[in-house]
Amino acid sequence: MISSERIKNLPVKIKSFMHYLIGKKMPAKVVFIIVSLMATLWFLLRVVPKPSRALYPCMRVAAPIMSSFVIWLLTLSGTVIALRKAKGKILETKYIAAFLFLIIAIGSASLFTFNTSKESKANELEIWYKANVPKGVAKGFFPGRVVWSHNPEIASWNGETGFWWDYAFNKQEETDRLLKETLLSLTEKKTEKSAWDALFSFYNQTKGDKNQGYVSGEKVTIKINMNNTDAHANTNRINANPQLILSLLNSLVNNAGVAEKDIVLAEPSRFITDNIYNKCHAAFPGVTFVDHNGGDGRQEAVFVENGFEYSFDFDGQTRGLAKCFVEADYVINMALMKGHVSQGVTLVAKNFFGCVDIETDWRKNAHCGGFSQSREGIRQYSVYPDFIGHKDLGKKTILYLVDGIYGHKFVDGIPEFKWALTPFKNEWPNSLFASQDPVAIESVVLDFALTEWPDAPDKM
Repeated sequence: MISSERIKNLPVKIKSFMHYLIGKKMPAKVVFIIVSLMATLWFLLRVVPKPSRALYPCMRVAAPIMSSFVIWLLTLSGTVIALRKAKGKILETKYIAAFLFLIIAIGSASLFTFNTSKESKANELEIWYKANVPKGVAKGFFPGRVVWSHNPEIASWNGETGFWWDYAFNKQEETDRLLKETLLSLTEKKTEKSAWDALFSFYNQTKGDKNQGYVSGEKVTIKINMNNTDAHANTNRINANPQLILSLLNSLVNNAGVAEKDIVLAEPSRFITDNIYNKCHAAFPGVTFVDHNGGDGRQEAVFVENGFEYSFDFDGQTRGLAKCFVEADYVINMALMKGHVSQGVTLVAKNFFGCVDIETDWRKNAHCGGFSQSREGIRQYSVYPDFIGHKDLGKKTILYLVDGIYGHKFVDGIPEFKWALTPFKNEWPNSLFASQDPVAIESVVLDFALTEWPDAPDKM
C-alpha cells in the first residue's frame, strides 16, 4: 500500500485520477496497482530523457512509490515461482527440495506483507488531500480566522445568455446579505457598523498604536481585480463582480461612516469597465475611480517613482507605486478566486501586483524576478511576500476579501465551471471569503481550489 504522506505529493494528474478512483470506491489494492503503475511511468518518462530530473521534488516523491511497486512485483512473482517449484519437486518426490522452495515462498510473501502493512494505515488508502499545517504568527482580531460565506440565491446566469455579471442574473439584495453575514462572522458583531468599527479599531491599535476607530477624513482605497480588460467597454471575461463592489461601497458609506469623497476604487494597471463604473457612480457619485488610462469619469493612475521596494533585486523590476495607495490611510484588498498559469492561483497577494506601474498589455511587461514559481520545484525568491509586507499595501490593509461568487479555473475567459463539491450542488460557488490574515485566506481559498479544480494549471 501507499502511505498518505507520499500520496499527497503526487503530480496533479495522478492525484486527480486517484481521487476519482476513491470516489468510485475502487478496492484499495486495485488503486495501489494503478497509482503505482502511473508513478512508475511518470518517473521513467521524465528521468530517462534527462537523468538530472531525478533530483526534482516530484521525482523524489515518485521514486519510492515506483520502487515499492517494483519490490511488490518481484516478491509476488518470486512467491508464485517458488510455489510452482515446490509443487514440481513434490511430484518428483524430492521432498527436501520441495520444502526449501516452500520456505522461500513463505519468506517472500512475508516480506511483501510486512512492507505493505507498515506503509498502510488500517489497510485503507487515505485521500491525498490534507489540510495545511499553519506556520508563522496568525493575524487579526481573531488570529488567523478566515470566514467562508455561501449564498446560493445570488447567481443564476445560465452560461449562455447575456453577461455573467448582468443584474438580471445576480440579486443585489442577496449579495448585500452575503457581505453583511461575512463581516458579522469575521468580527462576531451584531451589526455592520460595529463590525467595521472593530476592523478599523483593531488596525489602529496594532499598526498605529491608537485606541480609535475610523476618523472622518481618513482615506480608504479599495483594490479590485480587473486583470482581463483592455478598455472601458464591457466584457464577459472574468473580472471583479459589480454587485459585490456596490455592496462594499454601500456598507462603507452607510455603515462604516466613510464619506464618498474619501473612498477610492482602484485598478491602476488595468481598466474599470462600464458595468462597474456606471452603476456604482450613479449610487455613489462622490467615490473616486482610478484606472490606468483614466477618462470617461475615471482618473488616470499616478505613480510614485521608486514607491515599491523589493527584498531581492532583479533587472527590469517595476518600482512605480500607485499614488492612491501611498496616500491611503486604509486599504481593502478585494481579490478574485481564479487560477493562474505559473502561480497556480491569483488571490490577494497577486492582486497587489496591479498596484505597480505595469503596462495594460501584459505582453509588454518584463515581469520582475519572483513573479512565477519554479516548474521544477526549486526554491526561489517570490515577490508576493514583498507586496503583503509593503508599508503602503499589505501593512495598510484592514480587510482581505476573495470574491468566489463565480470564480474561474483559469486566469482568463468566461466563467464556465459550476461546483460539484458539497454544498454547491453543481451550481455557481456563490461564495465570499474574508480575513485579516493574508496568508490564512490564501491557504483556505487554495484548499477550495485544489479540491474543486485539481487539474487547473500549475497547482503543484
